[in-house]
Amino acid sequence: MNLITLIILAMLTAMLLYTINIHMTSKPDINKLSPYECGFDPLGNARTPISIQFFLVAILFILFDLEIVLLLPIPWSINTNPPSTTTMLATALLTILTLGLLYEWLQGGLEWTE
Repeated sequence: MNLITLIILAMLTAMLLYTINIHMTSKPDINKLSPYECGFDPLGNARTPISIQFFLVAILFILFDLEIVLLLPIPWSINTNPPSTTTMLATALLTILTLGLLYEWLQGGLEWTE
């Protein structure tokens, strides 16, 4: 197939999927149209601001979750690279993250009470 045929085929597929999506929409029931799908009645205003500490903890969780992803290949790296290089890089990463956490802690960013 040449390029023009592939482009036409892709456009036809996209138009077909779009047409199916428009014509096959389901009618949502009253529960789906309510603002809360969990079944509980709202206790307060949904527009109240959320504390910044919540977002800080979420970002710290993502940061340390990413740290685990970065440290996961260390056992394979020890087998392919010199162990001293792997150990130095892993120690440098952990040191940077520990210093960042210590700085955050000393600045009071982890305090829940204000």
